[in-house]
Order: sequence, then structure tokens, then C-alpha cells
Amino acid sequence: MQNTEPVDPDALPDPEDITEDDLPPAPPRPGRSRRRFGGTESQIRSAKRFFTVCAYITGVMLLLLVAEMVFKYGMGTELFAGGTTAEGEPNTLSLQPEKSVVGGVNLSIAVLIAHGWMYVVYLLAGFRLWTLMRWDAVKLFVMAGGGVVPFLSFVVEKRLGRQVEKELAEHPEAARRY
Repeated sequence: MQNTEPVDPDALPDPEDITEDDLPPAPPRPGRSRRRFGGTESQIRSAKRFFTVCAYITGVMLLLLVAEMVFKYGMGTELFAGGTTAEGEPNTLSLQPEKSVVGGVNLSIAVLIAHGWMYVVYLLAGFRLWTLMRWDAVKLFVMAGGGVVPFLSFVVEKRLGRQVEKELAEHPEAARRY
């Protein structure tokens, strides 16, 4: 509602007579304290779930890759699906010497490529969680190492998952930002 009463100009103080003491106190400045987290609790929990899924998939793919490397460099064989062997027999799924199957799919190469792309997604998931939690750079490097050292992704995921839950419990002020 607007005030429709006319203002009497004679009742207003002369602007030259107004001093700083006549003014009301300034409102407090917005807080300059930095927020603990870079996102809301639901954003952090979502990033944690995504990181967990990526960590497990990347860890399993890395173990498959290690097994594939043992077969390739230790035994001189690769995993093939389909095609025909050098002896002319149909191949369903077997370990064969490299380039000895015609028309089949080299699953060893598929594992290598799948792990590489999943590692990229894992890095993005780790970076997202790291950014939202505002951790130091060491944790980012530990996360990155989890995708290249066998079994480390499982350990890193478990420890960082506990760390996320602990920090969320200690800082409940990760309230809605929007």
C-alpha cells in the first residue's frame, strides 16, 4: 500500500543541515566468511554416489586389465570372442595367440579401451566430489591414483566416503543455496 498523503515540504529538514549523526546506522555487510562446502548436502551426496559407482566400475575394469596383461605378456594369448581359429575351428570364447583368430572380437582390446574411458569418467566424478567438498590437492591426486593402482580405487572410495559423511555431520550448515 502506498501512502497517498501529500508531503509537506516545510516539514522536511534542510539537506544542508543533515549531518552524518542524523543518518541511521548502516546495515551490516553480507558475511564474508567462506562457505565450508561448494554445494548443498544433496549435491555432495549425489557426487559421492556417482564417485562410488565409478570407483567400483573402474576398479573392476582395472583388475580385468591386469588379468589381460598377464595373459598377453605372460602367456602370449589374448581373449577372443567369435571368429575362426588358425586351425579352422569355430571360436566361441577362448584365449588364443595374438592375430590367430579371423573375424572375431578381441576382448582384450575392448577391456583396455573400456577401462581407459571409464577412468576418464572416474576422474571427472572425483573432480566433482573434490570441488564440492573443497578438499586439498593431495586428495585429488589420491583419487586419481585409485584408477591406476589395482585395488586402490576400492580403498580410496571407502575412506573418502567415510570422510564425506563425517564432514557433512560436523558441518550441518551445508544448507540450500538457492
